[in-house]
Amino acid sequence: MSECLYEVVDPGVAVITFNRPERLNAWTGRMGDEYFSNIDRAVADPAVRVIVVTGAGKGFCAGADMGTLQAIPTEAPPKDAKEERSIVDGRTQDEITRIPKPVIAAVNGAAAGLGLVQALMCDMRFAADSAKFTVAFSKRGLIGEYGISWVLPRLVGHANAVDLMFSSRVVMADEALAMGMVNKVVPAAQLMDVVMAYAADLAMNVSPASMAVMKRQVYGDYDRSVSDSTMEALRLMRESFGRPDFKEGVQSFLQKRQAAFPPVPPGI
Repeated sequence: MSECLYEVVDPGVAVITFNRPERLNAWTGRMGDEYFSNIDRAVADPAVRVIVVTGAGKGFCAGADMGTLQAIPTEAPPKDAKEERSIVDGRTQDEITRIPKPVIAAVNGAAAGLGLVQALMCDMRFAADSAKFTVAFSKRGLIGEYGISWVLPRLVGHANAVDLMFSSRVVMADEALAMGMVNKVVPAAQLMDVVMAYAADLAMNVSPASMAVMKRQVYGDYDRSVSDSTMEALRLMRESFGRPDFKEGVQSFLQKRQAAFPPVPPGI
């Protein structure tokens, strides 16, 4: 059975679902391989304009599977020992910030440790009112893993990030919303309907090229001065004038019709 499901729903929304519900979708090396394979599939498909990530059953992703954690050696293995794939191998969640399509996390339940990082690296997070969040690492004798020390302070501020990382306390959905960790909280039964309606609006009415460039601006401008950011925006704006999206955006507005934007161009 696949540990990460994939389907494309009209009008161009790829839904990736963590599929270990009996383990609250705890992360394994296999799940990671399947997840990134599905991300690659969605990025390569011109029909896909938005990606939604969620979990099967009652959990979003409860972090690294404890069986996987127990298999990690606590001492350096002999030099001639056969290396086994572990949770720290392979691709990392920060890749999601660099793909050209928007990624929305539909957090339907517990998001802990690596599962929380996965949600935070998505561009937006919609949460069920029953969702729970915890960094978890400090209670396992670990450090701020997988880039959480980069993304969490940018979402919730320095003071909240230090609190959450040190204490690994559980945060409910309403507190996560107040902190800025999630964009919206909705009743659990309505979560996927709300997320899919939002994703469909992006897919139908927004320029894929615009979203791709804006995503690059948002993450790239973290470390730029306001002057550098402004100058880069002027350069990007001049580029946008030459794309068919600009002409279509203006014409569809003047003609009072829905825009028909092309797929995100390669290499943008």
